[in-house]
Amino acid sequence: MASTYSTNLAIELIGTGDQAGSWGNTTNTNLGTLIEQAISGYVTQAMTTGNTTTITIPNGATGVARNMYIELTGTGGTNTVLAVPANKKLYFIYNNTTGAVTVKVSGQTGVSVAAGEKTILVSNGTDIVSATSYLTSASGASANITTLSGTTLTYTSGTISTLTSTSANITTLSNTTFSSSSANITTLNTTSGTVTTLGSTSANITTLSNTSLSSGSANITTMTGTSLTVTTMLDGLGLVRNIPASSTKTTAYTLQASDNGTFINTTSGTITVPNNTFAAGNVVSLYNNSGTAISLTLSTTTAYVSGTDTNRTGLALAVRGVATVLFVNPSACVITGSVT
Repeated sequence: MASTYSTNLAIELIGTGDQAGSWGNTTNTNLGTLIEQAISGYVTQAMTTGNTTTITIPNGATGVARNMYIELTGTGGTNTVLAVPANKKLYFIYNNTTGAVTVKVSGQTGVSVAAGEKTILVSNGTDIVSATSYLTSASGASANITTLSGTTLTYTSGTISTLTSTSANITTLSNTTFSSSSANITTLNTTSGTVTTLGSTSANITTLSNTSLSSGSANITTMTGTSLTVTTMLDGLGLVRNIPASSTKTTAYTLQASDNGTFINTTSGTITVPNNTFAAGNVVSLYNNSGTAISLTLSTTTAYVSGTDTNRTGLALAVRGVATVLFVNPSACVITGSVT
């Protein structure tokens, strides 16, 4: 009688009365080799960028595709494919190549596995799909995620209610749609992002690269994008559209490099503008919060009052007057405002 084989694992099935005197060899192969491969088998499979590598489950014999755990080695990237048979089967895939590899049944779509990713896939008899709800959505009270790639990340009915240090730390988040109330994210790459708050108390993003971001507030070290709409923008000194105030000066004071971008609120004493302290483009505003004029000592090599061509070494800041000092270079400045 011709041999028959199980549908998915291709294990030889011994018919009644068949293989008299030799069935033990077949049984040992089935139990000791083929079933062991399917349950706990580990194998490496070399890949080459741009090529399709086909693995099989041969009838009654060992085959790479029968193994439970397959580690991909070599090089991956665009158009790199691991083609598996349509047999219904579970796979643990570790893509230890240099780029993404698509695992699929020939002629189908399959699943792209990123370089370095370990994932669980299953053949449903037609194609390879993810064994964990396709990884397109996630729900739960808390999570610690190193890398997440998917179409949509969903928490508590469509949005991520909390991604904070006590509930979720994401090193890399790459997805199409991202909605969140709060998050600690090192790198966020997304086509569109709607985030209620990206601030020091709710979200700290080191690097953000995206096409469009709408946000109420944000602390972002580096941002590369086409458009950005932010209601409140902060830099190292505070709100970008505000001029932060320094501590009130009640005695003589010499401007310091840390005063750049602030206004000096002074009630008495001389203010000295030093030489070779500030960089080109630095700006300091001065406010005389008193009822008498305050003296300005201009120690820079060159100091002009805006609209004049006379080098000045001293000026008077008028009562309740405001003046702005623009540093053209470390040794030259221009002063505008209530000065004489």
